[in-house]
Amino acid sequence: MVRTVSPSSVSDPASPWEPAGKRARQRELKRQAVLQTAARLFNERGFHATSLDDIAERLNVSKPTLYYYVENKDQILLECVKIALDLMQEGIGEVRAAGGSAVDQLRACMRIYSGVVMQDFGMCVIRIGEDPLPEPLKTELRRLKATIDGQFRSLVEEGVAEGSLAPCNPKMAAFVLAGALSWIGRWYRPDGDLTPDQIADQAIELLLGGVIRRPAPAAEAPEAAATKGKTA
Repeated sequence: MVRTVSPSSVSDPASPWEPAGKRARQRELKRQAVLQTAARLFNERGFHATSLDDIAERLNVSKPTLYYYVENKDQILLECVKIALDLMQEGIGEVRAAGGSAVDQLRACMRIYSGVVMQDFGMCVIRIGEDPLPEPLKTELRRLKATIDGQFRSLVEEGVAEGSLAPCNPKMAAFVLAGALSWIGRWYRPDGDLTPDQIADQAIELLLGGVIRRPAPAAEAPEAAATKGKTA
């Protein structure tokens, strides 16, 4: 006798595919892993000396798998650099929106800038730069960099106007400050003696305070102080 089963008593088989939303999140996580790994290899070996095979090997995947997340090596470099510049722009934008004195804002923006160049994507901006990229990608990156430079110039101008910064050429000052902070991305090592916060603190103090020791104000002579007290 053939046993029949009522349709209502049969449960649907579990789907081996994740819901669309979860698949999209997982894909983005894997894409970020590709970019992070690529940035680290670019920083270690250089852009031209790093191949897609190297990136795939570091990630324990096949080279064809990478093409599901990125188009080519140029696109990877563009994305890595854009992530760093976006982090800078976002952080500086938040500082500007919060307000405060120009010198305090300048310090906060310098801290954000130095913090980013000590991360994988930020180091990629400094160590690899825009030169390997073809046009028009190179022009797009220059535009993003110019926006950040403009914020530094504005802060210097505001600081001079409010009296918290010495009179100077804002363009030159912005170039010097950003250039010095950028160079951190070339020599910084995660296993070094100083933490990123310590490096940022010391760099900012040196750039804004200088290295020349200034003489302490001369103590006022007792006779002058007494005379000043009588005439006040």
